[in-house]
Amino acid sequence: MTSAPSPARRPGASRTGRPRSADADRAILTATRAALVELGWGKLTLGDVAARAGVAKTTLYRRWAGKNELVVDAVAALFDEHLELPDRGSLHADVEGVVLQFAALLERPETKTALMAVVAESTRDDALRDRIRSAIVDRQKSLVLLGRERAQLRGELPREEDGAAAARTADLIFDVIAGAVVHRTLVSAEPVDAEWARGFTALLVGGLTAVAVPGAAGGRAPDA
Repeated sequence: MTSAPSPARRPGASRTGRPRSADADRAILTATRAALVELGWGKLTLGDVAARAGVAKTTLYRRWAGKNELVVDAVAALFDEHLELPDRGSLHADVEGVVLQFAALLERPETKTALMAVVAESTRDDALRDRIRSAIVDRQKSLVLLGRERAQLRGELPREEDGAAAARTADLIFDVIAGAVVHRTLVSAEPVDAEWARGFTALLVGGLTAVAVPGAAGGRAPDA
């Protein structure tokens, strides 16, 4: 979920050849997102993207092997550009802030269309699922690591000495935040506003016992 420093990886970075043009990369990824919104996944072609970006089709093929790679990188670029975790002074404020940022990003037509398309395609394409994990999920987990480290420095969270356990906790935190926001925004089509973000953060940070049950005195659930 940009951001904290992420691995220095650009689209197609593993390929060799002439030096890359950052301007061309940006134009291609922007054109890809625009084409997805207008045409949808099924009608999107690399030829259409090349025409929109003002580059030759060979330029795309030097950078990306096919549509799957291109669309994932177009989505990853949006995440890198629009998600960040400034220090807001407390764990609650940090979580609320990133939840609202993430929800706003998912509401963008280009993000919604691209993300839904690649996730759907990945259910029958293991290579695409791996690319989503490495280009989007793993890179955005850096926000969880950064936020947890800040909270530990403030004394809001304990430090975990077991590295494997710490990694599992980071994965769980990421899954809970990303899963809840994606489900509410893209599946339930409900708003993620400041009130929802506060309630979600209270539940995440404090656990079920920290959330008041409506109508229960003192925030405690009534006796059975």
